Amino acid sequence: MRFLTADYLYPLHIGPLEEGVLQISDEGEVVAIFKNRDSFLQEKLEVFKGILCPGFVNAHCHLELSHLKGFIRQSAGLLSFILAMQKRNDFSQKEIAIAIDYAEKQMIENGIVAVGDICNTSHTICQKKKRNLQYYNFIEVFGVKDEAVSQIINDAKNLRDKFRNIGFKSTISPHSAYSVPKNLMHRVADVFDEEDTLISIHMQEALLENSLFENKEGLFLNWLKSVNASSEIWQKRDTSVDVLIELGHKRKLLVHNTFSKKDQIGSNYYCTCPKSNLYIENALPDYSIFDPNKLCVGTDSLASNNSFSILDELQIIKENSDFDLNTLLKIASRNGAEALGFDNLGSFEEGKKPGVNLISQLSSVEVIA
Repeated sequence: MRFLTADYLYPLHIGPLEEGVLQISDEGEVVAIFKNRDSFLQEKLEVFKGILCPGFVNAHCHLELSHLKGFIRQSAGLLSFILAMQKRNDFSQKEIAIAIDYAEKQMIENGIVAVGDICNTSHTICQKKKRNLQYYNFIEVFGVKDEAVSQIINDAKNLRDKFRNIGFKSTISPHSAYSVPKNLMHRVADVFDEEDTLISIHMQEALLENSLFENKEGLFLNWLKSVNASSEIWQKRDTSVDVLIELGHKRKLLVHNTFSKKDQIGSNYYCTCPKSNLYIENALPDYSIFDPNKLCVGTDSLASNNSFSILDELQIIKENSDFDLNTLLKIASRNGAEALGFDNLGSFEEGKKPGVNLISQLSSVEVIA
């Protein structure tokens, strides 16, 4: 049994406690919370400077792209980024596996306990079998031509089942509104079953995306026409968020929302990836549009980021919003756990095993349990 205390304890299901005490079992399960340390013998306590909070949840990541760190030019825009991704397979399996292993270790060192991970391949399965972190795997589909829909869905189901067969949450999810025609979007909704709890989709990451749907013009339109994409992608939709109706009444996690408006995002969960947004588009969302109880945070991939650090992401959010520290930590932990359905994470409630992070300053985290 351990009794942990610091200058402040942030349980996240209740307000912060000055010199609060967290009692956890040797297995890391929360036993109790005490409002102060006055009634404890000093030798019973592990006393830290700083704040204690639950482990972080990286709600949006592409772990399988870790080998692309530094490969793609910064501030080139989303379309250039997408085109550069065509070279993602110009690496050996060994290079990819080494990068995945290193990236996961970095997440653990930075206090991350769970991940919402986008998967286009099975490259991460060997690493995930080690059970170092909890993962919700979103099997990402995209394909701009209607004739490829059946094959895309069959391939996605096969990949989904590979993850499910080893005990992982796994849901087929569309990449974005501009890369998935209506027919494929409906098929994604149709294969959502009783094992699924959430769909993830990239949303309004670039101004070009809004121009495509709202004005039927721009570089995205030119690119889609050049690859003979189904015209239904842009002709049948007036905004990006029209696809949310096509997906039906599923719980959804809208990722990026860099150029979204408050009346568009609704009551869904949403995830911001500020360092990635700055890397690709040199822009950030308007954080005032989000319900802070539904906002999560992610790192995106090392193709568009230089680290897997939730604290780095929080620092940018802090500088560009009026969120207080308790809200920032909920964004970093509790909200992501709720969105992804990790009921044992996200807060210091009795019976949970959320991990314990010590933050001595907003740029440094130490994993305590």
